[in-house]
Amino acid sequence: MLYVIGLGLSDEKDITVRGLEAVQSCERVYLEAYTSILMVDSNKLVEYYGKQVIVADREMVESESDTILADAQNINVAFLVVGDPYGATTHTDLVIRARELDIPVQVIHNASIMNAIGACGLQLYNFGQTISIVFFTDTWRPDSFYDRIKENRDLGLHTLCLLDIKVKEQSIENLARGRKIYEPPRYMTVNQAVEQLLEVEDKRGEKAYTSETLAIGCARVGTAEQRLISGTLQQLLDADFGGPLHSLVLVGKRMHELEAEFVKEFAVDRANFEEIVKKDYSH
Repeated sequence: MLYVIGLGLSDEKDITVRGLEAVQSCERVYLEAYTSILMVDSNKLVEYYGKQVIVADREMVESESDTILADAQNINVAFLVVGDPYGATTHTDLVIRARELDIPVQVIHNASIMNAIGACGLQLYNFGQTISIVFFTDTWRPDSFYDRIKENRDLGLHTLCLLDIKVKEQSIENLARGRKIYEPPRYMTVNQAVEQLLEVEDKRGEKAYTSETLAIGCARVGTAEQRLISGTLQQLLDADFGGPLHSLVLVGKRMHELEAEFVKEFAVDRANFEEIVKKDYSH
């Protein structure tokens, strides 16, 4: 059996009971370690699960899936995913490959940012399409997310923005030269995401949002150190969210009054929050 197991959002104890039982039945356990991170070192997983954990980077998952699936017709193998296996990043490619090899697959779900974002006080069914924002470079500044945001905003829906992480990435020079030298990990902050959003709006000029658009910056959702800050995009530029992981929500114009009441509790400027809502949002 191949078990694809969600680990949740915080630490080694967020795994479900069923997930833990599955892990403990496995002869090999892999941890997918490039689309997201847990808030603890992988050694904590080893200690708590009582199993050695093989850290699987992008190269292994995308190019060496046969290694992960080897002999899984005869033994149990676990593939651990931060959040939910079918959450923000799906692993359908690995499941499809297992099926092609007639390996039984069982998926064990868990919390992901896609549902835990409800912690910000906005109703999940009022969210539109989720978008990803990647780090801009000097030569690559993609803005395809802008159209999705505009579609959501035109419908009055909230937009969850997932922010880029770079783990075990190579520089262009090292990649071109075939050198296995990796850059230090980088995690996009809410502040960086807002800077890029405003840059794209300046370029596109279609008013999908403005510097006065209400947004919620979210850090370490689902952990004891969770931090939520709401305000205009301009206000969030200088807010301190602490360490990773961060995400950002652009609030839709159909925000309900109960949502507004909840969001006000962690506003940068609580005294003027209602004025922001009255000016730009209808209940």
